[in-house]
Amino acid sequence: MKKIGIILLAAGESKRMGSSKQLLDIDGKSLLRRTAEVALATDCYPVVLVIGANKAQIAPEIINLPLTVIDNPMWPEGMSSSVKMGMAGLYMTYKDVDAVLILVCDQPYLSVSLLERMIEIYEEKQPPIVACKYGDQIGVPALFDRKIFDELLTLTGDKGAKPVVMNHLDEAYLVTFEAGSVDLDTPEDYKAFQNG
Repeated sequence: MKKIGIILLAAGESKRMGSSKQLLDIDGKSLLRRTAEVALATDCYPVVLVIGANKAQIAPEIINLPLTVIDNPMWPEGMSSSVKMGMAGLYMTYKDVDAVLILVCDQPYLSVSLLERMIEIYEEKQPPIVACKYGDQIGVPALFDRKIFDELLTLTGDKGAKPVVMNHLDEAYLVTFEAGSVDLDTPEDYKAFQNG
């Protein structure tokens, strides 16, 4: 069995939402708590949560969950800073990981079965990256083998891990996750999701 950690990115300020999207109510739970519980329901260890903006409101949501929580003071620099902080948190908790799964907290249809399928593909076929495909988009959740870690640590700006996936597209394994295209960035997105 490969040792796989999870990094959950939740440091953004949700500018387009106008309030903290991590706290949006999905079936009686905040989006953040729901995503954290999905991550914790896998066999992955550790689960590292990166927070930054709005941390005072967000922290109570995950108070009793067995997460490694990392505060990213550089969150205004963009998502790449959170990926790097998450990697640092992963190493601080458990150095001996073979791969890392990167998640965001605005995909309400994220499921344990999707993550388990990605892990299974990684263990069986051993590609350097397993990423998700929705429509003509490629993105998260995405799993990165240890040999890609150095590239994750050189990311800059607000792109997250996508440039790394695109650099290795010819050797990446893509899993279809059509519902991944539903992300809650604006009040309209949230309303459409609630009415959906």
